[in-house]
Amino acid sequence: MKFLVTGGAGFIGSAVIRYIIRNTADGVVNLDKLTYAGNLQSLVEVSESDRYAFEHVDICNRAEVERVLAEHQPDAIMHLAAESHVDRSIDGPADFIETNIVGTYTLLEATRQYWQALEGERKAGFRFHHISTDEVYGDLPHPSQTENASEYLFTEETAYAPSSPYSASKASSDHLVRAWQRTYGLPVLVTNCSNNYGPYHFPEKLIPLMILNALEGKFLPVYGKGDQIRDWLYVEDHARALYKVVTEGKPGETYNIGGHNEKQNIEVVHTICDILQELRPQERSYRDLITTVKDRPGHDMRYAIDASKIQKELGWAPEETFESGIRKTVEWYLNNLDWCQRVQDGSYQRERLGKAS
Repeated sequence: MKFLVTGGAGFIGSAVIRYIIRNTADGVVNLDKLTYAGNLQSLVEVSESDRYAFEHVDICNRAEVERVLAEHQPDAIMHLAAESHVDRSIDGPADFIETNIVGTYTLLEATRQYWQALEGERKAGFRFHHISTDEVYGDLPHPSQTENASEYLFTEETAYAPSSPYSASKASSDHLVRAWQRTYGLPVLVTNCSNNYGPYHFPEKLIPLMILNALEGKFLPVYGKGDQIRDWLYVEDHARALYKVVTEGKPGETYNIGGHNEKQNIEVVHTICDILQELRPQERSYRDLITTVKDRPGHDMRYAIDASKIQKELGWAPEETFESGIRKTVEWYLNNLDWCQRVQDGSYQRERLGKAS
């Protein structure tokens, strides 16, 4: 097969491309605008493959998207291109509306035109896979709010209740994708995933930010009490799941993908500090660098995924525990500090974002 992966130079998109080139005989076309968070250095190991191609294109540019579809003739589209950082969406929601909503609409229309012109088995086998987030569901009861918090999980039937400009824009894109399936018959698949972590993660996100700040002796800013709970999913487990969904999933279905690893943010930071103390010991404990800062507006308290559907129907389950995955992640950053420096230069210096009220 040949896949068109939008946002393939981003964190999850690059993991998907690396997985496909490493583990299958399929081809990949990477379509990416190369914003601050998109970096082709994350794809160096596969860039010389004759099964890989790159197109520097914005998904909002319909003419260019149509050109790419016509030239490369993909069998499936995996749509990962998105603005994805909640804090940035608080400071500047316009980019999120443009990319996540208008961009998805533009891609859907170009794809519909392309798909309708296909014939026979190629048309029947075509798939449009939209990759989304569990944040569209809002948040769940926190253990501090109820004794039965663990009984509440996001399922594929959970009603949408987004809290941030980011999650609202992703919810909008999910609705567009499902509408194009119901109205036009476009064969779509939707996945909603929990918090990803792992190698090549841009340093604005919690885990790489904590690792790099700690190594430089800078404060480790934790929002509020640090008691917000997330379900952590190792990015390479997610890449496996996405490939399984696009190749084996049933069109029209939604699959939730989670890591079965609920952790409070402060637990995550403590774990990072302890691994660093083991691997890069220093006289002063890394935990001493932790400082609490004012919480961001509208911060969801808990996410947790019920991933039983994808396990039962497609046979996927995460291979990494949080303990094994976070150790691999810390070790990767320690061994790739040059990558971290290059991707930050001129775009982001780990400053606080999302303070708007």
